[in-house]
Amino acid sequence: GRRTQLLKGLPAKSTVEENAAAGVSVYTFNVAVSPLSSESVAVIPTIVNSNPLTEAFDIKPNGGLEYTVVTTGNPILDYETMPKTFDLQIFVEDRNGTTDLNILTVQVIDKNEEPVFRGNMATQTVTIYVLERTPPGCIYQTDAADPENAKLKYSLLPAQVPFLVTESGAIFSTEEFDYENGSHWYFLNITVTDPDGLNSTKSVQINIINVNDERPYFTTKQRNYRIPEEQSPGTIVAHITAKDPDDEESPGRLFFSIPYSNRYFSINPSTGMLQVTERIDRDANQLRLHPNISLIIRVEDSPSTGHHSEMEITIVIDDINDNSPKCHPSTFREEANENTIAGTFLFHLRDFCHDIDVDPSNNQFNFTGLSGFGSNNFALESAVAGRLVMTGSIDLENPVNLGLEVYSLTVRVQDIARLDYSSNFLFPDTIYLYIRIKPVNDFFPVFSNLSYEFNVPEITKVGSSIGRVNAIDKDWPPSVITYSIVSGGDTRDYTNIFWISPTKGDLKILGQLDYETAKKHILTVQASDQEKTATASVTVNVLEVNDEEPVCLPNFYSFQVPVTLAVGTNINGFKIECQDRDSDPRSFRYFINEGNVNNHFTFSPSAGSNTSWLILASRFDYESGLDTKWIYRLRVYITDDNLLSARDKTTHLIKTGTVTLSIRVIPNPTTVTTTTPAFTIVTKRENVYSESAWYVPFVVSLGSLLLLSLLAYLGVLLSTWARSRCPLAGKIDNTMTKLNTVFDGEARDPVTGKMYEFNTRSGARRWKKSNESLQPALLRQLTASAMDNSGQGRDRAEAPGVKEHSEKKKELTAETKFAAKPLAGQAETSGQDGMRLQK
Repeated sequence: GRRTQLLKGLPAKSTVEENAAAGVSVYTFNVAVSPLSSESVAVIPTIVNSNPLTEAFDIKPNGGLEYTVVTTGNPILDYETMPKTFDLQIFVEDRNGTTDLNILTVQVIDKNEEPVFRGNMATQTVTIYVLERTPPGCIYQTDAADPENAKLKYSLLPAQVPFLVTESGAIFSTEEFDYENGSHWYFLNITVTDPDGLNSTKSVQINIINVNDERPYFTTKQRNYRIPEEQSPGTIVAHITAKDPDDEESPGRLFFSIPYSNRYFSINPSTGMLQVTERIDRDANQLRLHPNISLIIRVEDSPSTGHHSEMEITIVIDDINDNSPKCHPSTFREEANENTIAGTFLFHLRDFCHDIDVDPSNNQFNFTGLSGFGSNNFALESAVAGRLVMTGSIDLENPVNLGLEVYSLTVRVQDIARLDYSSNFLFPDTIYLYIRIKPVNDFFPVFSNLSYEFNVPEITKVGSSIGRVNAIDKDWPPSVITYSIVSGGDTRDYTNIFWISPTKGDLKILGQLDYETAKKHILTVQASDQEKTATASVTVNVLEVNDEEPVCLPNFYSFQVPVTLAVGTNINGFKIECQDRDSDPRSFRYFINEGNVNNHFTFSPSAGSNTSWLILASRFDYESGLDTKWIYRLRVYITDDNLLSARDKTTHLIKTGTVTLSIRVIPNPTTVTTTTPAFTIVTKRENVYSESAWYVPFVVSLGSLLLLSLLAYLGVLLSTWARSRCPLAGKIDNTMTKLNTVFDGEARDPVTGKMYEFNTRSGARRWKKSNESLQPALLRQLTASAMDNSGQGRDRAEAPGVKEHSEKKKELTAETKFAAKPLAGQAETSGQDGMRLQK
C-alpha cells in the first residue's frame, strides 16, 4: 500500500495522428521496481481507466521493464468526430506489492483526409435503373464529404458515355436510351477530389430497363397448310413462331391465340402449337362445299394490354376414303311366284346406295358377296349396277326347297378404292334381301279314302261326333282345306241332320237319328283349297237301338167294381193292348208299380204278349178293417225286357210304357154300369238347338235385361211414391195415439220395483196408480179379442172337413171326364152334399 513511483516518464503528454492504424506507437515508458522486489512486476502496466472512456489505446511490452502505448484501431481515431484529448490512467504493481498510478495524456492531431462518399455509395456499388425512352435528365445524386469540410470536385470515367456529373455530384443522362439498339447497361467510376488532391472513387452501374414499346412479329413464313380429314384431336397442324423486339433476351413471353374461335382448331398460348380440337369431316355439309378453313392467329406480348400482331393462315382439308357406302333402306323385300322364269329382275340396288365421300376416287363402290341359303337361285347380273335376277324357277314342292318360302340373302357393298383403315367409320355395309316365293296352287285336294262308312247308334246324342274325313294337298305350303257337305243327309224333319267341321272334317249330327225312319244316309263331302275341290262319299249306317217305349191303349181308364167281385175275375172285361216299334211283343212284361194296396189287382198274362187282362187277385175285406180305401189309383208299367237275361238287363237299354187306372169299389151295387174306354193323345216335341241360331239366346238375354231394368225402374218410382205418402199417415197415427192412448199391459220396473202400464202397439208408458183398475176400453178390447179367437177356433175346426170334401169333389170331377153320364149325376149329388156340408 506504499506509494512509490514505479512508472518512469509518467505523468506525460503525447500526440497521435487521427486515422492511425492499429499498433501505432503513442508513448514509451519504463517501470522501476523497488529494491526489495525482484526484476519483474506482479501486475504489468495496464490502462485501468480513460477519460473519455475508450478502447482505442493499449499497452504493449517492449521487453524488460519497457512498455509502449499503442493504438488498437478500434475505434479508429477521428479528429473531426471524436474527442481530441484522452487521459489514460496507467497502473502497475511489483512483486513487493508496491503500486503506482499515473496519467498519460494523448492529444489527437488533425490530418488532411481524403473525402468519403456517404449513403449507399459508401458501402457498395450503386445500381441505377433507367427506363428506355426516358428523356435526358438527372438520374442520381451522389453524396460525398470531406473531413476537413473542404470543397470537393466530382468526375466520372469513362468519358465516352452519355452521362455527366455536376459539381454538386448529380449524375445526368445526356440522351434518350433505346434498349433494342443501344447498350443495355453502363459502368461508371465516380471520383470525388479535395483541394489537396486527395480523392475517393466509387462505382455506379446504370441498367437500361426495357419498356414494352415494340410490336411482336411472326417468324413463321408459311401461310397455307394441308391436312387430311378425320385427324385425331391433338394432332399438330403447324408450329407458329414469333419474336418480340422487347424480349429478345428472354424469349417465351409471347402469347398466341385465335381471336375468332374455331371449332376445329386451337393454339397453345405459350408454345404456338396449332392443333386439331375435334373431328373434321370433309364430307359434312359445310366443308363439303368449302374445304378451306381460314384462321387469324394473334401474338401478344401481354395477355391483356400489350402490343399484338395478327396473321391469317389457310388450312385445306383433303378428302380421304373414310366412308363406306351406305344403303337406305338396307333391308329389301320382294315376292316372286314359284314358277318365275330365269332372268326375272328383282332389285336394282344401286338406286338405294350412296357413298358420301367428296373425292370421286373415294366414292366408287360395287356389290359382292351374295350369300345365304338358296342363294344359288339368284345372281348379281352386274356388280357395279347391283341388279339382282333369278337364275331359274323355284318349285316349292321339290324336296330340296321344301319348307323354304322366304330366302334370306345378304349382299356386301364395299369401296373400290383403297380404304383408309385409320378411320373409325369404315365398315362394309350389308344389304339384307328377303325374297318370298309365292306358292302356286298346283294340286287338287285328295281324300285319304275314296269313300267312308260310319256306324252310328240311333240314340247318339245330338251334337256328337260320328267320324272324321281327311284330305291332303300336295301343294307347299299346305293349303288350308275347307270341308263341306254338298249333298245327302236330309230327312223328312230336317233338311240336313249332319254337320261337318270346316277345318277338321269332323262329322256331327244336328238331329236325332231314327232307325225306323231311315236306316242309312249317304253324304257327299267336299274338300276345297279355295281354288280346287275334291269329293268323297260318306255312308252313315244307323244302328237300331231300343229307343222306343211300349205304347198301350188305353193309357188311362176309370171304372167301378163291386166289393163282392170274385177272385180271378177279369174286371169289367178290361184289357190293355201294347205296341213297340223296335221290340217284339213277346218282350213285354206287365206289373203294377204304384197304388196296388194289399195286391188286389194283377195282369194276366204278366209277360210275353202284347195283350194283358186286368184280374182281381184277392177279395176286398172292409169288415175286418184290412181294407180302408175305396178308390185305387194304379200305375201300370209295361217294359220291353222280358226276353233279356238278368245279365243283359244291366247293359241293354230298357224302355217302359205306363198306363194309369182309377178303380172305385162300390159297396153292394144295384146296377152294373158299363164304362166307355177313353184314350189320350200325347204329342211329344223336342227342341233341338241349331248352331246357326246363335242369335236366339242373345235376343232372349237382351230382352231379359231390358225387362229387369224396367221392373227396377218401376220399383224405384213406387218406393219414391210410398215415401212421399208415409210421413203424413204416420203423423196422423201419432196424433191419434197421443189423444186416445189405451194402456193395455202392465209390468214391473226392474230398477225401482214400481208397476207401470204400457200400450202394446205404440210402446207408450206411465206409472200405475195403486188404486187404479184397468181402463174400460181395455176391458172391451180384451173381450173382443177373446170372441175373435173363439171364432177362429171354430173355423179351424171346420177346415179339415171342407178340405176333405174338396178333395173328394176333385176326384169325382177327374173321374167324370172318362165315365158315363150316370156317373156324372152321382158327382152332382156328391157336389150338392158338399155344399150342404159347407153351409
